Amino acid sequence: MGNSLDGKVAIVTGAGRGLGKSEAIALAKEGARVVIADLGVGKDGSCADEGPAQQVVDEIKGFGGEATTAYGDVGDYSEAGTTIKKAVDTYGDLNIIVNNAGFCRDKMIFNMDEDEFDAVIRVHLKGHFNFISQACSFWRQKAKAGEDVYGRLISTTSEAFLYASLGQPNYAAAKAGIVQLTMVAAQAMIKYGITANAIAPRARTTMTDEGITAQMFAKPDSGFDTFHPDNVAPFVAYLATPMAGRISGHVFVVWGKQVTVVDCPTPGERFENNEDTMWTVESLHEKMDTYFKDKEPVTDGFIVQPF
Repeated sequence: MGNSLDGKVAIVTGAGRGLGKSEAIALAKEGARVVIADLGVGKDGSCADEGPAQQVVDEIKGFGGEATTAYGDVGDYSEAGTTIKKAVDTYGDLNIIVNNAGFCRDKMIFNMDEDEFDAVIRVHLKGHFNFISQACSFWRQKAKAGEDVYGRLISTTSEAFLYASLGQPNYAAAKAGIVQLTMVAAQAMIKYGITANAIAPRARTTMTDEGITAQMFAKPDSGFDTFHPDNVAPFVAYLATPMAGRISGHVFVVWGKQVTVVDCPTPGERFENNEDTMWTVESLHEKMDTYFKDKEPVTDGFIVQPF
């Protein structure tokens, strides 16, 4: 076991399986005491099961680490607060939040109903808010009281927010919101020494085990398993350490043997009205048509192309 996180207390949501499990184990192996926050639901958010979270706790204790379970609903503000309180009551502090919990209800936008949209926004975006907001409040109060504060916020976004994933309007929107929520937290908390970053992982999990993604992320017959979730976990553990104290307000794509920094958007073409009057439809068309006549709709727009 490492010692870069000795004495630190972490909460990892969605830690019963997949990425969250790998991340929780990586943190524990660096010395963190970990709260495994997981309802054990399936890919679509149904069929809660306390078993997976307890299995992860048992595995961590098996190699000499410290861990406990929390079964609250991440999308419920009060229950998220109860999980934070359990971490503090059990281990005496809170230092690391890894927001990972989520599920998918995929459909094309013209087939998606309100419940399918709201459910995914609730668990991903509101789930992140519930933990980020209350953790930030906890750390700010400690700082104002003159106490030492150590805090790391690690959010889980997705390249779906960059690529505008066609069959996931709810998921892509939630993941875009998570990025900005994390950036807001980064700005608000840096004066207290708290960092906030987002990762977009590529990994084989219950959310990628069907359809075309199952083929993309399939385990190879031999050699390096590029999309194993364990490949993402070391970077999450690194962001949680003191060594990463200068890294805040960033988005990373993490998979296999790669970590890619996603640069911030930059302004593109700017149009100026050089007349002494306001724009008209005709004058706008004159400017816009010159610029857009050689561009393809959608593909030459804001949507990022896969990299």
